[in-house]
Amino acid sequence: MDDSKLQSFMNRAIADLGAAMSAVLVGIGDRLGLYRAMADGAPLTSETLAGRTGLAERYVREWLLNQAAGGYVTYDPEAETFRLPSEHAAVLADEQSPYLLAGSFQVVEAAFKAQGAIAERFRTGAGLPWGDHDACLFEGIERAYRPNYVGSLIDSWIPALDGVEAKLKAGARVADVGCGHGTTTLLMAQAFPASSFVGFDIHAGSVETARVRAQEAGLGDRVRFEVAGSTDFPGTGYDLVAHFDSLHDMADPVEAARHVNASLGPEGTWMVVEPYAGDRVEENLTPVGRLMYASSTMFCVPSSLANQGLALGAQAGEARLRAVIAEGGFTRVRCAAATPFNLVLEAGA
Repeated sequence: MDDSKLQSFMNRAIADLGAAMSAVLVGIGDRLGLYRAMADGAPLTSETLAGRTGLAERYVREWLLNQAAGGYVTYDPEAETFRLPSEHAAVLADEQSPYLLAGSFQVVEAAFKAQGAIAERFRTGAGLPWGDHDACLFEGIERAYRPNYVGSLIDSWIPALDGVEAKLKAGARVADVGCGHGTTTLLMAQAFPASSFVGFDIHAGSVETARVRAQEAGLGDRVRFEVAGSTDFPGTGYDLVAHFDSLHDMADPVEAARHVNASLGPEGTWMVVEPYAGDRVEENLTPVGRLMYASSTMFCVPSSLANQGLALGAQAGEARLRAVIAEGGFTRVRCAAATPFNLVLEAGA
């Protein structure tokens, strides 16, 4: 036993415990509007924050002390005030920020709620359908992924595809498979008013939410949402079919690829956006990889195994994704774009 190594690991585990417990308080701060009430960056006391939010001061005080200990807010010991720096507000309080992580803490909440159910699946090898998770997962996923889509989809990813942007501007038919709450479908519809869009998802609750959002955005005449799976969604002749961070969740991604191939029109394009990962395990042993493997264990693998699926997982890597796409009948596959969080693959027959 190396005492220094033991102490080093103990310190790391304690830091992780503090982070795990504090994640609960981050969720409370998000839910109760505490971060938003501090977003102006002005120093304040616990009494002031309690007054702004209509919450009990004693709870607010303890929450602030935890946040200060974790470096999420700063503390001035002379004035006995707390402050949320603008850089932190961009991560915790601004729904329009490309750096927002508040939704990811909702995903953590969903993971803890599923802990018992997933532990049992470790014993049985069974899966857990996506729709069987707590509702906070669906909202959290949408909030977690939306900033990346807002920042990249229209300005970066679509222009990187061969000829797709021109088709969308002229008027194209688009299918968004695994659309969830419809964020990506609606972003494309807003950017390309000459085109028509349909979003498909197996989760009826998400589809209903997407329909409401389409009406609220005034896009109901060009956008529709339907409950359908990745291997049986209706329609042919699509100019673009897109899967946003969803292919790895599916039971049969190869059959999903075949169905996309059959549904595309001449010169049609399949855009596959997946979590960024290297092809070698050691490339993914990073902080982001740690987060993605955890999420994959709790949500992605169980979702696929619920239908005896391939269970690609959220860190499949480009080579494995290319193999799936090629097995689905596509002869042209290239990496059109990449970010620290996503790979964007373009496939054609």
